[in-house]
Order: sequence, then C-alpha cells, then structure tokens
Amino acid sequence: MRIIPAIDIIEGKCVRLSKGDYDTKIIYNENPLEVAKSFEAHGIEYLHLVDLDGAKSSKIVNYKILEQIASQTKLKIDFGGGLKADSDLKIAFESGANQITGGSIAVKNRAIFEKWIAEYGADKIILGADANNEKVAVSGWLEDSNEDLVPFIQDYQSKGIEYVICTDIAKDGMLEGPSFDLYAKILKEAKGLKLIASGGISTFDELPKLAELGCEGTIIGKAIYEGRISLKQLENYIITNQTGF
Repeated sequence: MRIIPAIDIIEGKCVRLSKGDYDTKIIYNENPLEVAKSFEAHGIEYLHLVDLDGAKSSKIVNYKILEQIASQTKLKIDFGGGLKADSDLKIAFESGANQITGGSIAVKNRAIFEKWIAEYGADKIILGADANNEKVAVSGWLEDSNEDLVPFIQDYQSKGIEYVICTDIAKDGMLEGPSFDLYAKILKEAKGLKLIASGGISTFDELPKLAELGCEGTIIGKAIYEGRISLKQLENYIITNQTGF
C-alpha cells in the first residue's frame, strides 16, 4: 500500500482543515517545499497536493507551489483543487503533476472529465469521490450532490477510471480513525478498483488494516502534522513493505 502524505495549500501556506471547513484552518508551515522535502528525506515517494484556494475558485490557483515542489524533489505528485477546464489540466501537468484528481468536475461536467480520462489515460486521472453520508460532495465540500457514492464510482469505472480517492468528510481532520466499513463496501462492490483511503487516519496501527482491506494507497494529513504518526514510522513501514522484512 502506498503512503501518500498530504499538503493542503491556502495562500501559499501548508494548512489543514477539519471536515473541509475553511473556518477551522490551522497553518502548519509557511513553506510547503520544506514540508515536501522532509517527506522525501524519509523515503516517501508520493505526495497529495491540494489547492484549497483553487477548490473554492473556478480555476487552478497555487500551481507555482506545485512547480516548486516538482522541480526541487522527486516526489510523484497528484494534484487537485480548481481543475475545471482543459487549460487548468495543461497548467497542472506542465507544472509537474504526475496525476490530477478531479472531484467537483466529475459531478458537474461529466463530459469534460470523461474527455480527460480518454485523452490522458486512466493512469493520469484520479476520481475524487468525497462523501458525506455516502452522497458525493462537491465545491471544496461546500455542497452535497444527489449522487450516491458507490454507483457514482462504478459508473466512472465503466468509463475507464482505475484510481479513486475517497474521503469520508465526517472523518476528515478529526483524528478519529478512517471509514473502514465504507472502504470495505466500495472494494466489494467496485471490483478491481485502486482505492486510495483518505480522512481520519489517526494512528500508525490503522495502516496495516487499510492494506489488509485492499486499499491501494492511503493519504495521511493531520496525523503527521500533529505528531500522531511520525515520518520515521512511515519510513520503516515503507522499507518493511519493500523488503518483506
């Protein structure tokens, strides 16, 4: 299972929210590049970078941060937030994103999102299926759609999607543990999915449980910044899983 730390950006700074509420913003570091370099120094290869300004806006905003991290580390970055048009995707990939995550766009403009899957390929496009009571949430989680989570994922699987990041909004930033039951349900009903668990990760012991469920990756945010899970623990986990010892 891939370990994918998260960096969320507001006004160029590394922040975390609780349940997606912008009023709960905590600034953890003024320098996202510094944070990314510390991840890389501990053997981490992947990064989930979210442009929260972009998520509230109608376009990509913090692409310069993406460019900075991509050019000064070897991290494979999946980037999301504010990707609404072909031009946004072009900027994201030209700025160094390895993959992009589309959430609101996949609900609000299916035609363009399906075009991206066909054009860039399933290895480049991640479906962001964030849920509130198993309904898909959009616009930086500021509104709910009428889309039921599992059928929504299955529908996009039929269009070629392989990677899905699923965040249970009720859990996000709360350090109360991830939605094991929800992930088990998704994996049972959406066969062959590369599911990336996100939201609520609070202790190191939860990671093997997510791996056992069959999650392809897990995104860890606040637990790292609050010192609940150390980078050394993650480094050891990665080494153990690479070597089998």
